[in-house]
Amino acid sequence: MFNWICPECGRDVPPSATECRFCAERKKAAETAGGTVETAVPVAAPVADPTPAYSAPPPAQPMPQPPAPQPTYAQQYAPPQPQYAPAPPQQPYYPPPPQYAPQPVQQPYYPPPGQQPGYPPAKAALPTWAMALIFGLGFIVLIGAVFFGYQHMGKGSQAEATSATKGGTTTRGNPTNPLQKYIEVVGIRLVEDQKHKPEARFIVVNHSNAELADLDANVTLWASTSKSDEEPVGTFSFKLDSIGGNESKEITAPLNTKLKIYELPDWQNATAEVQLSKP
Repeated sequence: MFNWICPECGRDVPPSATECRFCAERKKAAETAGGTVETAVPVAAPVADPTPAYSAPPPAQPMPQPPAPQPTYAQQYAPPQPQYAPAPPQQPYYPPPPQYAPQPVQQPYYPPPGQQPGYPPAKAALPTWAMALIFGLGFIVLIGAVFFGYQHMGKGSQAEATSATKGGTTTRGNPTNPLQKYIEVVGIRLVEDQKHKPEARFIVVNHSNAELADLDANVTLWASTSKSDEEPVGTFSFKLDSIGGNESKEITAPLNTKLKIYELPDWQNATAEVQLSKP
């Protein structure tokens, strides 16, 4: 900044002031005291250096610092925290290489004296004729077992069929009773009774003009698709005290059969063979 020098007191005055602050204060103090102001004899002012004098700027005032925060009660009496060393950086994990057991050293084979080197002695095997004989005997035994089993099963089936007829014939042949041609069994229905046993419901027809009394008959039931050498479906018997000429009666009788109710043929595939025992 450029100051000017007061010609009376020789002090530096800032350029913004029009008069010297010190001289003005002295004059004012003298007037207040009632005296005269002695004016100083003007002295020849020294020639001012055209280069303005440099005045150092006032020192900067330090900025007010905020008060330091006071520690709280918990911070004052808190136990000292343990200091831990920083954890070392974790190294990447590489699995160890697999360990292989050393292969056992194969000992060389030395054949005994008198044998061909390079191969162990071969085991003794059966001759070809012995093996052929064993297989042939096995086939003969198997075929014999099948044959005797089939014969045994056939005889058992025939015995069961004979017992199921209960006195009635199981072969289809010519009637032996002269009245048998006038008696016909039709309308056969094969059902179950209340005890879950099979029974036959049928109609007996007298095709003659004469009345027949004390009628006793055995009926063999065949399937329409069965052959002559097959077993019958079953048998049943019925008795009638009398039946008029050209008359029909409905009768129910128990059915003797080895088949289940669902294995019995339908009414349109059932054929009845009548054998009269009386009269």
